[in-house]
Amino acid sequence: MNILDKIVAHKKQEVAQRKERYPVKLLEQSIYFETPVVSLKQYLRRPDKSGIIAEFKRRSPSKGDINPYASVERVSIGYMQAGASALSVLTDGEFFGGKNADLTEARKYNFCPILRKDFVIDEYQLIEAKSIGADAVLLIAECLEAGQLAELAKQAKALGLEILMEVHSAGQLSKYVPEIDAVGVNNRDLTTFNVDITTSLELIGQLPEDVARVSESGISDPQVVAELRHAGYEGFLIGEHFMKQAEPGKACQEFVKQVRHVEALLDGAIAKN
Repeated sequence: MNILDKIVAHKKQEVAQRKERYPVKLLEQSIYFETPVVSLKQYLRRPDKSGIIAEFKRRSPSKGDINPYASVERVSIGYMQAGASALSVLTDGEFFGGKNADLTEARKYNFCPILRKDFVIDEYQLIEAKSIGADAVLLIAECLEAGQLAELAKQAKALGLEILMEVHSAGQLSKYVPEIDAVGVNNRDLTTFNVDITTSLELIGQLPEDVARVSESGISDPQVVAELRHAGYEGFLIGEHFMKQAEPGKACQEFVKQVRHVEALLDGAIAKN
């Protein structure tokens, strides 16, 4: 059993327990349940933003603790002040050290799209996402059957949530459905946790044209962001590179500054030619 199988198996048990503790009718009473979402797709395409989806992440199965005592308030505000287009908040507790309250706290302090980063396998988690203040949810093609992903996408749309579908290979694109707002190419193989940026570059030509295109994982070089944007990507999900710094918000600010500098140089070189 690989790490993804372990996560999904645990998630099934976790969801069953949460259904008993927090019934759907209770979740629907949340102040966030009727609040319109902030569009992730639109924010990724805003010219005044960086395209970066900055992630709040305490730990990971592959790296262990990254920044276990980080403040959601301080980090999330710092990310948005740095020019990030959106926030991603890990809510998985067992493997990533997150919790639903992290996303709700980020919602309290920021008007921007917030992606609930978790392993969604059940409609209940979509209702839960809406109730804690999320604007978008992640559907991972690697751990969902085509029919299951399609049904979850329809249910998410019915709740008003936007959807980021994550793929790691061309074959997984066959699970795409029209309800998807953004497709993310994960450069990390979820079965081995190996990272290779060329995964994004190889798949860009096969991504649907009407979705926001996002490159995820292993991005730590401003030059790589410039290369990915030139290839056609609009979004760049970055977490670990920022979170391993003492001040993630400042790390994000410096990164955005460097990306803009690199892109200005590239634009200048293209103009000369």
